[in-house]
Amino acid sequence: MNQLEALKQHTTVVADTGDFLQLARFQPQDATTNPSLILKSAQKPEYAHLLRDTLQQHGHRTMDERVDRLLVRFGCEILSVIPGRVSTEIDARLSFDTEATVQRAQRLMALYRAEGVSPQRVLIKIAATWEGIQAAARLEAEGIHTNLTLLFAFCQAVACGQAGVRLISPFVGRIYDWHKNRAGASWDEAAHQGPNDPGVQSVRRIFEYYKRFGIRTEIMGASFRHVGQIVALAGCDLLTISPELLAQLAASEAPVPRALDAERARQLDLPPVRYDEAAFRLALNDDAMATEKLAEGIRAFCADTVKLEALLQAA
Repeated sequence: MNQLEALKQHTTVVADTGDFLQLARFQPQDATTNPSLILKSAQKPEYAHLLRDTLQQHGHRTMDERVDRLLVRFGCEILSVIPGRVSTEIDARLSFDTEATVQRAQRLMALYRAEGVSPQRVLIKIAATWEGIQAAARLEAEGIHTNLTLLFAFCQAVACGQAGVRLISPFVGRIYDWHKNRAGASWDEAAHQGPNDPGVQSVRRIFEYYKRFGIRTEIMGASFRHVGQIVALAGCDLLTISPELLAQLAASEAPVPRALDAERARQLDLPPVRYDEAAFRLALNDDAMATEKLAEGIRAFCADTVKLEALLQAA
């Protein structure tokens, strides 16, 4: 049994890519996309027909609708390969607008329904700002399930649990990056491996809290830098992994023991936490890493959405 097969014994494996031609090789349950991944795939020759078809059919529509239709086209192609769900991301420029986020999510889901896709197979990805979390609460009440992304802080996870969102995506690798860059020359890589990795520790804390208090929101670790981070989170509900790291797992037969145990977490003595808007904003502000990485992530996704629009304009 290779590491990928072993990991699937403990955790639902999700592919983090818009390159759906690679998916059959790894047989993931679900798949996630974001503007950066779709932009990367859309520029490859093997996907040029998707861009061309979208423009031929919908070139007369507004740019934001053209983008949404391209995202849904990629999503439908992905769903033809995997048995589970695909995550499709809302325009990051709406990250601080609850009403606009709700409306955009409703449109995306309507486009999927028009293609014959069940709402149970789609997760709408939304940045885990306060406004995004409130939008997700409304969408979940309508039966539109959400994946709250760009999640770096414990307060974001708690607020998502309160809102009843379907799934959260804490970003392991970007947390690791921040701490490593902050430490500079004093960073000791060996001392921050496995369970001592700050990104791994962040997900473990969320996992233990959710399981201790019976929070049903699914936890999907994301944004991995190396296989060691993935192995250290075996047992997490889901892990979304790039094709490159999936290939490394498939090529190794090293053991993958369960690292996170829900039953053990249920026995922990942890205090309950609750956030209203003011407490959430203060807690996020007090977490320099989360504040910086959330802002950086939103900026990057906004920039790649603009590039995707330019691609649709020029094609």
